[in-house]
Amino acid sequence: MDGSMMLPEFEHEAALTRRTLERVPFDRADWKPHEKSMSVKELAVHLADIPNWVDVTVNQDVFEMDGPYQPPQAETVEQLLEVFDRSVASAREILAGADGPTLMGTWTMKQDGQEVLSMPKVAVLRGFVMNHTIHHRAQLGVYLRLLDRPVPATYGPSADEPG
Repeated sequence: MDGSMMLPEFEHEAALTRRTLERVPFDRADWKPHEKSMSVKELAVHLADIPNWVDVTVNQDVFEMDGPYQPPQAETVEQLLEVFDRSVASAREILAGADGPTLMGTWTMKQDGQEVLSMPKVAVLRGFVMNHTIHHRAQLGVYLRLLDRPVPATYGPSADEPG
């Protein structure tokens, strides 16, 4: 398996994610459903940034969780979509060029120098990029519902849109 084999699934999920990000209510950017939750803006920016993890996964063998990280900035839906579109374009290019031996190579995540997990890069792409995206997209859908905003159809119709 090479990275190009993941592109159709990646493209499908990216399109669904973009439809959700298009609806982020920046007029409620600081809203949280619970004090322990991320705000609308934090969640949306995180979701828009996840495709950048393709680079970290494919081009690194070890990732230190406590390394420096500066989340992208977005104050409007337009800026958010620019962040997302750039991260998707970069991920698409990296996936298209990733060969089988690279994807079967081991990727290790560490925190405070301790191994948290270690698995083939292809499994990390599926779990930490694809599944993570789906998880946070669904979470953002709940935020939209709680804020009485239309929820896009994804894997079928929503209460607001036909599938």
